[in-house]
Amino acid sequence: MRVSSLSDIGLVRKTNEDNHLVQKEKGLFIVADGMGGHKGGQLASTLAIQTIEGFLQSEDKFENKGVALCLALKAANEKIFREAAISDNQGMGTTVTAMKILNSRAYIAHIGDSRAYLIRNNQISLITNDHSLVGELIRSGEITQEEALVHPHRNVLIRALGTEVDVDVDLIELDLLPDDILLLCTDGLSNFVRDEEILKIITQHSIHESTRYLVKRAIELGGLDNITVVLVHYEG
Repeated sequence: MRVSSLSDIGLVRKTNEDNHLVQKEKGLFIVADGMGGHKGGQLASTLAIQTIEGFLQSEDKFENKGVALCLALKAANEKIFREAAISDNQGMGTTVTAMKILNSRAYIAHIGDSRAYLIRNNQISLITNDHSLVGELIRSGEITQEEALVHPHRNVLIRALGTEVDVDVDLIELDLLPDDILLLCTDGLSNFVRDEEILKIITQHSIHESTRYLVKRAIELGGLDNITVVLVHYEG
């Protein structure tokens, strides 16, 4: 398994509210995109990463790794929600897309609009559903993917970690094949660089070059948000 990751503040934001975790030896990979004023977003995404990582240190007691991952996200939700209630960061929250690879299987727990993609046989597939207003509109057929990129409410989330006392977590399980590439990213990439261009960059370069080129391309297209990319090349 080869892994590469990169996070960039972009050209507009004053702070980087994205966070990510790469633990190759444990097969654990996470991206999180925080939101909320007065450093709330930065705090929320940091708490999410720390809580999930800490929870999974005792994951051996869970036979089902997908269940363990979902419970870790729920623990992070509770932690962020409690912290917001006792601080001046009420309303803070974060997206999370967390992936555990064990043997030849990937478990992906997800909430928000950070994404997981699968690149297989020179094709790119979106694995996760965006928990956003435009995501709902796309799934209902009211707007297209192209229209979503310029929709005035494209940043409105309908589900996030830490904003409610309880949360539903999506879980995706995927059997991996040799040479599969998995991409986790925040919307600083996916809101600006189209899927076809993401695919072209990844298939034409090594994963280490690809992380740099993906971030560079998002910045060339305005750099309006923080950008975080994690690439995992599963070699079988």
